[in-house]
Amino acid sequence: MDEIAIADETIRLGQFLKLAGLADAGSDAKALVEAGEVTVNGRVDTRRGRRLRAGDVVACGGRRARVVSG
Repeated sequence: MDEIAIADETIRLGQFLKLAGLADAGSDAKALVEAGEVTVNGRVDTRRGRRLRAGDVVACGGRRARVVSG
């Protein structure tokens, strides 16, 4: 599992998908989230604007990334 540092206290799910390399572009992130292909802490989440915090784990396409404070 990759650990991805964020500069602020929170980051939106769509932004995190791009930062972590789980999506190539914002439009890709949007499509993945809307299709129900993204989980946050083991549960499908279809809210691209969901706020993630340190410790949250995002999974998509067989890859996982954890949010860490940067």
